Amino acid sequence: MFVSGFTFVRNAILYDYPIVEAIQSILPVCDEVVVAVGRSDDDTLELIKSIDSPKIRILETVWDDSLREGGQVLAVETNKAFDAISPHADWAFYIQGDEVIHEQDHELIHNALHFYADKNEIQGLLFKYRHFYGSYDYVGLSRRWYSHEIRIIRNDRKIRSYRDAQGFRRGDQKLTVASIPACVYHYGWVKHPELQQAKQRSFHKMWHDDQWMTEKIPDVTAFDYTNIDILQKFEGSHPQVMQQRIAAMNWKFAFDPTQARWTLKSRLLFWLERLLGKRPFEYRNYKVKNS
Repeated sequence: MFVSGFTFVRNAILYDYPIVEAIQSILPVCDEVVVAVGRSDDDTLELIKSIDSPKIRILETVWDDSLREGGQVLAVETNKAFDAISPHADWAFYIQGDEVIHEQDHELIHNALHFYADKNEIQGLLFKYRHFYGSYDYVGLSRRWYSHEIRIIRNDRKIRSYRDAQGFRRGDQKLTVASIPACVYHYGWVKHPELQQAKQRSFHKMWHDDQWMTEKIPDVTAFDYTNIDILQKFEGSHPQVMQQRIAAMNWKFAFDPTQARWTLKSRLLFWLERLLGKRPFEYRNYKVKNS
């Protein structure tokens, strides 16, 4: 079995993306990792080249910054990386630049790839998510955070990144996937407040025009992390590849769970989710079929 990893990145240093940790976290599961490195305003290309692994292949790309609707350029770059993986690959493991896989899930993922290898009706594998916010100590609980997403797909070139690169489809059809208990640790909302604000300005340009940016993005130097509804203290362990970054954290973030801003609807849905063990009425860009 041959497993290809693939990802894309631009301006990783400028906006403090843990892209090195993201790549390192999937290397043990992959036979190769294709990294589409967009032309950057920093030394992102050299950063990726510095990763000490013969498994990595770099694809240099140029982003189309005119694609400013719905994050379309992210899907375009994802597809560039996917199209560059080995034609001999059986599976393709997708990771974004702010996502990391815990080493405790490597064996589970490896076993799932072998288990579903000959079950051709399964087009991808669905992962759980932990979304960290403000610091490495808190995770989001509300429905603003998606609970699952596809991160492994078959090497089927008719499968394409969907919309803003959060998921995948085959033509206009949702993929049939198997849900596995492996988890993606999402760190996109854990940055120094000044870097987070800079990232927000850059990020939203991929969705909105200049007028929207002027009206919606505050002209401030630091992101306001207090504008959040519900968080929970994280009691588990972080992936080993993240330990150095966590130790270097140089800002303070505090959250009082007693001050959580629950609406009646969100409270009811939260407890219903706890009761059922799944999230009711959640949008799903996939069809789950476990064997």
